[in-house]
Amino acid sequence: MTLVTTRPSAGPARPYTFPELRRVSVGGGTVVAAHLPGQLLASAMLLLDAGAAREPAGREGTATVLAKSLEEGTRARDSAAYALALESLGAELAPSVDWDAFRVGVSATVPRLLDAVRLAAEAARTPRLDPEDVARVRDDEVTALRMDWAQPGPRADAVLRADLFGDGRYGRPLHGDPTSVAAVTVDDVVAFHQNWMLRPGVLLVAGDLDTLDLTALGEAAFAGTGGEPLAPEGPLGVPVRDQRRIILVDRPGSVQSTLRIGHRAPERATPDYVPMTLAATVLGGAFTSRLNHLIREVKGYTYGIRGSYAMTRRFGRFEVAAGVQTAVTVPAVTDTLGEITRTQVDGVTEDELAVARSWRAGQLSVEMQTPGAIVGALGTLVLHGLPDDYYPALRRQYLEATVAEVSAAAAAHLHPGGLTLVIEGDAALIRGELADAGVGEVVDAEL
Repeated sequence: MTLVTTRPSAGPARPYTFPELRRVSVGGGTVVAAHLPGQLLASAMLLLDAGAAREPAGREGTATVLAKSLEEGTRARDSAAYALALESLGAELAPSVDWDAFRVGVSATVPRLLDAVRLAAEAARTPRLDPEDVARVRDDEVTALRMDWAQPGPRADAVLRADLFGDGRYGRPLHGDPTSVAAVTVDDVVAFHQNWMLRPGVLLVAGDLDTLDLTALGEAAFAGTGGEPLAPEGPLGVPVRDQRRIILVDRPGSVQSTLRIGHRAPERATPDYVPMTLAATVLGGAFTSRLNHLIREVKGYTYGIRGSYAMTRRFGRFEVAAGVQTAVTVPAVTDTLGEITRTQVDGVTEDELAVARSWRAGQLSVEMQTPGAIVGALGTLVLHGLPDDYYPALRRQYLEATVAEVSAAAAAHLHPGGLTLVIEGDAALIRGELADAGVGEVVDAEL
């Protein structure tokens, strides 16, 4: 057996070409399509401006309940008939919700995509929303959330989000919590559908366009809709406090502490997206990152720790997440803060950046291999107002980013002195040591 003591170096970047894009305006909406010659499996996605940000206060999770109710039948077919119609096409429906959009995806072979899009539109525009079905879907979601929230993590996530974004919708969990979802009524779900789901939106398509009629696809997707597109709202801004704050979420008897450390960041369309992403990759975005090397490999405090930026159309967030042994909570926190500060002050090295460049550019190429992935990429272009040549340019920017550019982004967009540190663990065991460490004001979470 031969032991390899030197990590293999990255090879030269291979050529990559993002598919040709075509756009068609029809029926009050727009079709944005990517041409994949010879690809006989196609994907389509109806993208609607009906994300979780549209939900009313106290009813967070309404859009998620609606998404999970779409396969419960339509006005024309009950759930069994609708399922059989999908299966007869070999199609799969995939509704989902994020902060920015409500997405109804469908995949099928190219000859059957038009019929699959008709079925997707039927579910999105004319769902049955039988009261018993909606109530059952809601109750199932509440049960799942209660089970999830019994585990470490979700409460810490919610406390961090509330501290960073306040009392508004963005300060509440994306899919709601057990209490807010339990409060959702059938009328809430019906009203959300009527208010936000009947505008045309955008249809995204990826497949062999030489055998697809984009106009017919658009007509199928936008039939029976009306109204003008909603005006996009501007970014929320990036207020960062001038001192750290530590919030304890008490979990008596816990043998681990769950760490969620973060601050607000710019929205997805920021011009600094590439250098910010590369800086975060060096700091905590890969297995070889500074944080994972120190906290996992050197100190042995955790199985893994990650730091990254999450960005939407109106806001972003920098976050570090980990679970550490209770006894080493404070050392893990102080070491993590030290690595964030070092990256903000000193920037990155050429060796570290070379690994991050290769990994990010390679990951981009690997991820763009299926029609579904291409459709997802088209959604990013549309939601964030990015140009059609964005992805080829993005790969070049990853590969050509300099140490000076990435270090400048780390200096500008990491705020170690303004972090909120949420620690979910046995407060009685860690409160005193945290206060003595002097890394920030220690307060108890209000749950």
